[in-house]
Amino acid sequence: MNKFIVNLIKQYKLEEFIKFVIVGVIATAISYVIYYFLQKYINENIAYTIGYGVSFCFNFIASNLFTFKTKPNPLKGVRFALAHLTSYLTQLGLLNLFIYAYIPKIYAPIPVYIIAIPLNFILVRLALKNR
Repeated sequence: MNKFIVNLIKQYKLEEFIKFVIVGVIATAISYVIYYFLQKYINENIAYTIGYGVSFCFNFIASNLFTFKTKPNPLKGVRFALAHLTSYLTQLGLLNLFIYAYIPKIYAPIPVYIIAIPLNFILVRLALKNR
C-alpha cells in the first residue's frame, strides 16, 4: 500500500495531494460524526448514507475551490457525483463486509476510510481536472 501511495504522490502534485488529504480528513470527520450519532437510532446503512451525503456537499465545494483550484459548475458536479457514487458503493460494501466480519459497527467505517483515500483521490482528480 505504501508503494501505491508513493507512486500517487509522484504522479500527481504533492501540494494537491496534501490539500486533498486535508479536505478528505474534514469531510471524513463530518461523515463519521453524523454516522456515530445516527447509528444509535437508525440502521447503520442509512446513518452512513446521511453522513456521506452531508460530507459530499462540503467535499465538492472544498475540492473545487481549495484542492484543485477549479470553478464548480454543473458538469463538474455530475462528474464529481459519479466519482463519489463509485466510491460510495465501494465504501458501503466494505462497511457491510467489516460489520459481517464482526468489527463493531461503531468502528467499521475506520478501515473503510483508510482503503477509500487513494481511490477517492484518483476519481475526484479525474472528475474535476477534465483529464
